[in-house]
Amino acid sequence: MTQPDDDKSQQFLNEHEELAPGQGFRFACHAGVSCFGACCSALDLMLTPYDALRLRRSTGQASRDFVHEYADLTAMPGIGLPMLQMHMQDTEAKRCPFSHNNACAVYENRPSACRTYPLGRATRPCPGGVQQQIFVLREAHCKGFAEASQWNTATWMTDQGLDSYNSANDRFMALASDLRQFEQDTGRHMNSQQAGMSGLALYQPDDFQRFLVGSHLMDRLDMTDARREDVLHDEEACLDFGYDWLELSIMGHTEHLQPKS
Repeated sequence: MTQPDDDKSQQFLNEHEELAPGQGFRFACHAGVSCFGACCSALDLMLTPYDALRLRRSTGQASRDFVHEYADLTAMPGIGLPMLQMHMQDTEAKRCPFSHNNACAVYENRPSACRTYPLGRATRPCPGGVQQQIFVLREAHCKGFAEASQWNTATWMTDQGLDSYNSANDRFMALASDLRQFEQDTGRHMNSQQAGMSGLALYQPDDFQRFLVGSHLMDRLDMTDARREDVLHDEEACLDFGYDWLELSIMGHTEHLQPKS
């Protein structure tokens, strides 16, 4: 998923076919397609917080072990928001680490970019939510477009189980957009401590839960007992709380959380 806020992103969008709402396309990917698995090599694959959360369900690892084994920690240009980039295998082919014998070992929990392909989804904030653009990635090696299966944007997104991914990823991009606007308005930049806490809240929900218990942070915020329990025992709820907490602690937004009076 991209957010077309700069010239480079917009150029990328301009170079690909945009799909209008309801517009159809043909595509299928299965072992019978001659290029099957070719798109799982040499990927510049960024993992959103929800991508990492879901992948860990397949690996069963603690978050810090997952990041150490499968990802590089980087930062979003201009604002310093932590991001993860997937490690490729250290071989000439640079295969995805979860590609085994041309099959995806984490298919149920595969990242959003893999689910969305051969489509791409770009978003930008707008009043009441996000505005999205859907475009087609027609790579020369891909034979899937010659298959007979017919789709449109809505049916493809549903078939690939993208609702929860898109909703969570939109929250991540909204945070990035808010941080960018906050810096433009105030001239204040995320400091190293805030960047470190952002990485903890977004990519290490198990460690963040332990931090919340030890720091008694939630005791100092107005929130229901039910939500407090969800945050401490459910990683999706903890990630959602992390977004609220980062918006409050970095930018002072209090739409969802506020200190107790």
